[in-house]
Amino acid sequence: MHTIDSTAPVVVSLTTTIEAPLATVWSLHTDVDNWPAWNPGIEQARLSGPAAVGSDFSWRTHGMNITSTIHEIVPERRIVWGGTVEGIVGIHAWTFERNGDHVVVHTEESWSGDAVDAAVDELTAALKASLESWLDCLKSHAEQTA
Repeated sequence: MHTIDSTAPVVVSLTTTIEAPLATVWSLHTDVDNWPAWNPGIEQARLSGPAAVGSDFSWRTHGMNITSTIHEIVPERRIVWGGTVEGIVGIHAWTFERNGDHVVVHTEESWSGDAVDAAVDELTAALKASLESWLDCLKSHAEQTA
């Protein structure tokens, strides 16, 4: 099982509950090409093939062009991707758990590298704000769609 770098200088872990079917939440989250339609923090996104281990996707967020590779995918349960941009090595893990008529979504991400070491507090705050927004957008859109 792939996971974040728990020893990285920047680690953010957040959870939300979404009142929508698991299939809806998973479909929205793994349809990379449509991220910009419901997440205004993502300017563009394009998956190079099917959502599968080894597939790459290119996306633009917060002025950064990122290429990420899917390291693990367990349908309707877990997806992990990672990549390096501007000296930041990022690993992002998402888990989805059905709990009655809602879904508990947990996200955790680690950032490491020289660029991170130089601005740990600032980058931790930026990552936390970004992931909070992502979860809020996912929740809002999934609940509207359901």
